Amino acid sequence: MANPCIICVAITGSLPRKENNPAVPITVEEQIESTQAAFEAGATIAHCHVRNDDQTPSSDPEKFGRLMEGLKKHCPGMVIQLSTGGRSGAGEVRGGMLSLAPDMASLSVGSNNFPNRVYENPPQLVEWLANEMLTYNVKPEIEAFDLSHIHQAAALSKQGKLKAPLYVQFVMGVKNAMPADKPTFDFYIETLKRLAPDAQWCGAGIGTNQYLLNEWSIAAGGHTRTGLEDNVRLDRDTLAPSNAALVERTVALCEQYERPVATWQQAREILGLRSPDE
Repeated sequence: MANPCIICVAITGSLPRKENNPAVPITVEEQIESTQAAFEAGATIAHCHVRNDDQTPSSDPEKFGRLMEGLKKHCPGMVIQLSTGGRSGAGEVRGGMLSLAPDMASLSVGSNNFPNRVYENPPQLVEWLANEMLTYNVKPEIEAFDLSHIHQAAALSKQGKLKAPLYVQFVMGVKNAMPADKPTFDFYIETLKRLAPDAQWCGAGIGTNQYLLNEWSIAAGGHTRTGLEDNVRLDRDTLAPSNAALVERTVALCEQYERPVATWQQAREILGLRSPDE
């Protein structure tokens, strides 16, 4: 039986700027246009951050609301996933947009090192964000930067603090965190299957590791993430012209490994999400 691959496009993030790649969408209008092209290319999840006019990261619920409205109009059926990441704010500010009730939101369940700082996710904040997601019927995407995060997600799920089945993203290649290491990647899959047999998973690689994680994930039967948040290049000498171009590259990998690309209807079914009309 065919095993459709869900492609997530991380459109903007908190770090890449126009100076790094002019194609990085910063304004809400640019984000909507870029996401629509990526959706048409095959992406069915949009992972979204918002920015201020000076390109610095923001957690402004008003900006998130405008972005959601535009994506629902121009990308009908696409799964909208908002970021609660720590570069955009501190404490409960990070979850201020959850009352908008997006389909999904990212959730980091533990702390780890980043290139120049500690990415702090204290237990009290993790549980508050998880509770807000339960309150507003938002499915979390667990961001696993470390093996312990997989164990913590499984424990929170067993305690009823995360709604099952879990959706876990293995993030590899962040400097000072987990490198892109194939035996570790394989052990992540094995561990998640043991702790949460009904879970789905996704692989995301940072920088030059993006294509590598795309290929590992597709070949192993999982889902995968691409987009300008994680990587602004097609290769060492070529900037990616758009988010859609990175999605197209991922679609080609799916074809190579004979994995059909999930439609938005299939993605919602796999993830256990409501129809956008409900």
